[in-house]
Amino acid sequence: MIPTKDHYWLLNAHCPVCLIAGATIFAETPEGLGRVDLEIKDGQIAQIRPHGSNTLESGDIPAIDLNKRLIFPGFVDIHTHLDKGHIWRRSPNLDGTFAGALSSAFEDVAKYYRAEDIYRRMDFGLKCSYAHGTVALRTHIDAFGRQGEIGFQVFQELKQAWQDKLTLQAVCLVSIDYYLTAEGIQLVDRMAEQGRILGGVAYQNPDLVSQLAQLFRLAQERGLDLDLHVDETNDPDSRVLHQVALTALETGFSGRILCGHCCSLGVQSPEEVQRTLELVKQAAIAVVSLPMCNLYLQDRQPCHTPHWRGITRVHTIRQKGIPVAFASDNCRDPFFAFGDHDGLEVLTQSVRIAHLDHPYEDWCATVNRTPAQLMGLNNVGVLRVGGPADFVLFTARYFSELFSRPQGDRRVVRRGQAIDTTLPDYGELDDLLE
Repeated sequence: MIPTKDHYWLLNAHCPVCLIAGATIFAETPEGLGRVDLEIKDGQIAQIRPHGSNTLESGDIPAIDLNKRLIFPGFVDIHTHLDKGHIWRRSPNLDGTFAGALSSAFEDVAKYYRAEDIYRRMDFGLKCSYAHGTVALRTHIDAFGRQGEIGFQVFQELKQAWQDKLTLQAVCLVSIDYYLTAEGIQLVDRMAEQGRILGGVAYQNPDLVSQLAQLFRLAQERGLDLDLHVDETNDPDSRVLHQVALTALETGFSGRILCGHCCSLGVQSPEEVQRTLELVKQAAIAVVSLPMCNLYLQDRQPCHTPHWRGITRVHTIRQKGIPVAFASDNCRDPFFAFGDHDGLEVLTQSVRIAHLDHPYEDWCATVNRTPAQLMGLNNVGVLRVGGPADFVLFTARYFSELFSRPQGDRRVVRRGQAIDTTLPDYGELDDLLE
């Protein structure tokens, strides 16, 4: 379906208009899809036209009629944990709880954490992401002491190995009380030297105010952005997001702030939610929701049917004008036993779990355009004239078709050429897991 030549047209495609940079003239379906013709030349998008608006200049240029098949820009996965990935077989979380996940993850590090093991599992995850159509990815890396040194060394090697295929970012992950120690300050300095992002897990505790004050001070002094795990709990008294926003405003923090999970908003009163989100908006904080992992962990009790879906109030957040993204989070590890680093699966499950349909509006931008903007990436996550011809072509023609089948027959195009979308065999990791 995709020509092997350097110059061709794709005609009569459906593309969400919200994912076409500068789109102003495209007629839309009720789902917000525009019928477009795309000219691909020398690995770039040379033109994006309304379908049938012009005749082609030359019959020598291949032209493929897509019959309204959907085209998305490449996926951008802004919150992952590649260093934990694919350890379920050797370190399962048999009760499925958050506490069980922490315990299994700690035990796995104690037994198996070495560079070769981490490299192969992270590389496996990147192979999955690439084959599914991801173009950029951010991973958190557990960063206490020697563990962090090994993890970031491996990340740097992988970043080099994948530089022509994926844009990779890394965030250090520690509990934020660590930044009150000398070792924590050394970690901040290393992140600044390496151009990384400062991250952490913030829990509700009596010292939260001083912990956040220290974190924001260190980040501001070194010009670092923040990417935090907050309120990953169904405790309505967990108000970490509220305090993060207060601290950002009180300190005049000038960097980007991204907060992940924010689950406790889902069990707080509407009045409390509005107070928090007003501050979040003022502080220019963005939110990333991890619906698959949170659906899996939250409200889990033995022989108990969960009463809530675990995710944050994404509709209310977006109505406030706060940027919202969705991401993979954990894959096949104690925090989530499933997953395959697939941006379409993330979007499909988000639509189903959070009722992002009727209307679909521009929710499809939460796995490409929005996270690309939050990562500071200007040339990915949208279809742009003059930008790289990096996109995913589906057999589905409408959202109802896209979200009904796995779309395993998708075509992934990078720099104008279809890539091999064969997923890595699980057997590649057998010697690490048995």
